[in-house]
Amino acid sequence: MQPSKRSAVSPFIAMDVMAAANALERAGTPVVHMEVGEPGAPIPAKVREAAEAALRRGRIGYTEALGLRELRERIARHYADRYGVRVPAERVAVTSGSSGGFNLAFLALFDVGDRVGLPTPGYPAYRNILQALGLTVVEIPTTAENRWQVTPAMLEAVHAEGPLKGLIVASPANPSGTMMERQGIADLMGACRLMGISLIMDEIYHGLVYEGQETTALEFGDDVVVINSFSKYYCMTGWRIGWMVLPEALVRPIERIAQNLFISPSEISQRAALGAFEAVEELEAVKAGYAANRALLLDRLPAIGFDQYLPVDGAFYVYASVRRFSNDSLDFARRMLNEAGVAATPGPDFDTERGHAYIRFSFAGTHEAMQAACDRLEGWLKR
Repeated sequence: MQPSKRSAVSPFIAMDVMAAANALERAGTPVVHMEVGEPGAPIPAKVREAAEAALRRGRIGYTEALGLRELRERIARHYADRYGVRVPAERVAVTSGSSGGFNLAFLALFDVGDRVGLPTPGYPAYRNILQALGLTVVEIPTTAENRWQVTPAMLEAVHAEGPLKGLIVASPANPSGTMMERQGIADLMGACRLMGISLIMDEIYHGLVYEGQETTALEFGDDVVVINSFSKYYCMTGWRIGWMVLPEALVRPIERIAQNLFISPSEISQRAALGAFEAVEELEAVKAGYAANRALLLDRLPAIGFDQYLPVDGAFYVYASVRRFSNDSLDFARRMLNEAGVAATPGPDFDTERGHAYIRFSFAGTHEAMQAACDRLEGWLKR
């Protein structure tokens, strides 16, 4: 059998790095993992308790395609409690991780050939999924002058070259952790509205902010698709559970597509997710650990030579320049893994044009692992 043309997407390099790191570990070589954005902390006790209670009931089955009504209502209450924004539960869709949400949003909003804008550097799966669906990816290079975010003026210039059907923006962003300011989100939403561009807002790193305060795009209107996840702040990566907040006109289209693609999200994961909202004390302690890791890396990495990096407002990444050491971050990452035992993700995953000069370090692991990584990097680069 011959693979389809649409299957010829670029790999998700972070996952390839993880596979290579795991192979080294199986061969007996210790590795410090800084390549994937996965919390090193265990799932919260309240999540385990909710999952155990569901298992004791003895039946795990299908739910409605948009998710358990109880969970949709709890997510809606989360927006009222955290942001002071009213979101009807009917506009909430539970998804198989944020990845499932992106697939549903792209299919519901765009047709083959539509042009969709992506800021770079940015999350690689956006680009790869869009290409697999036959959409035209329009990369919008961001700069330090604009704090590595898309502005209305940048969007207007790109739209003038060829009309955009959509735009995907993350705040805090991956790979940088840089966060949009409140007025910047409002202005960007207004620009999308004027130009008829559908905005998808990735808010999966909400809750993990160290400088400033995150703002949900839902504050400024209902004409936006907001995607979030239980993976990052809630430490539930392996449960593959997330959610979307939708404009009313997209609820039924998303439901129809979800019915056919996924039938429903995992019920056990949804039951477990109900416990996540009751685990704030434990989760804030985990976040304090990330903050300590962030402080450690921002102190030690510049001394080692990674002295140029993007603003680390939130999430758990440092996106740093490797120009002092290499002009090829793919090769640099391979050597760093094999010679120093530190796994990190090279920049071309996030920026196909400028990424050769950057590497992303995740500080979602333990403090001891971050200390060990710094020690290994210092020994390797200064020997």
